[in-house]
Amino acid sequence: MARSDLISGNVWEQYSKKVQSRMDNPRAMGELTEEDAVRLGGKLIVADFGAESCGDAVRLFWVVDSATDKILDSKFKSFGCGTAIASSDAMAELCIGKTVDEAIHITNTEVEQFLRDDDGTPAVPPQKMHCSVMAYDVIIEAAAQYKGVERSTLQNQDIVCECARATKADIINAIKTYDLKSLEEIGAKTKAGTYCKSCREPGGHEEREVYLVDILNEVREEMMQKSLLEAANTTSTGENAFDKMTIVQRIKAVDAVIDEFIRPMLIMDGGNMEIIDIKENLPYYDIYIRYLGACGSCASGSTGTLYAIESTLKHKVDENIRVLPV
Repeated sequence: MARSDLISGNVWEQYSKKVQSRMDNPRAMGELTEEDAVRLGGKLIVADFGAESCGDAVRLFWVVDSATDKILDSKFKSFGCGTAIASSDAMAELCIGKTVDEAIHITNTEVEQFLRDDDGTPAVPPQKMHCSVMAYDVIIEAAAQYKGVERSTLQNQDIVCECARATKADIINAIKTYDLKSLEEIGAKTKAGTYCKSCREPGGHEEREVYLVDILNEVREEMMQKSLLEAANTTSTGENAFDKMTIVQRIKAVDAVIDEFIRPMLIMDGGNMEIIDIKENLPYYDIYIRYLGACGSCASGSTGTLYAIESTLKHKVDENIRVLPV
């Protein structure tokens, strides 16, 4: 019985025709030997990698031209499910003609996209993306063996999304570069969180140490604080006779600064704030505020964000201002 015959019903429709074909008739399955390496004029590399989570394993064979580092031929053997075979088959084919350094950058998302029938339809169900992750891992193993180094020197251990091979550094850089504000925007730019989705936030099928939502909140908070502090440092008045104002004038003066420099940053991240009261506690002026929206549940409301708000008001209104959330 063909492996594809073991999949039935609606589940079968979640696999592309390319995947189905390579499950039953892989093009690059087989072995390369020392005789093959001599015939092709290259060096034989044999690398193994196994996934502890599912028990699948793949063996990758390369013949590499030592003068150019180009992979002259590539084959594989896979011990696992049909998806693992199809992914390994695509991976082995994609390696041929590339240098070893180029092969290192073949991601599992590239393997999955190579197996699609059309750009808009995934080649496999989200829960099977780990099979193409294994294909990436065995490439790293083969490259490390060829270069004579530990695999840890060739891969970034700070992977957040295994499906897209996106690191924390990749995610942070994308958020800052493109001013990303949502998980959907992160996915559109980096592909992270668009496959099995377990890296997006707690509650997925695999528990993670860090989730995309954590990184997004952390970076957005950092960006907001930086913007507020930059706004605070653009001018330094401190000479606007705040002590001579009435309570109404003080509220208007503080509100004007908040409207111009602070509130837009808070709204951008789904929050807001309002002034509750201003009290003299000489030599200080204590401004009581209430956070609204997302700011109300943000842990940094009493730390980083609060410091940035207070710092802005000190520079723009009066150096003796203290801000107290209620």
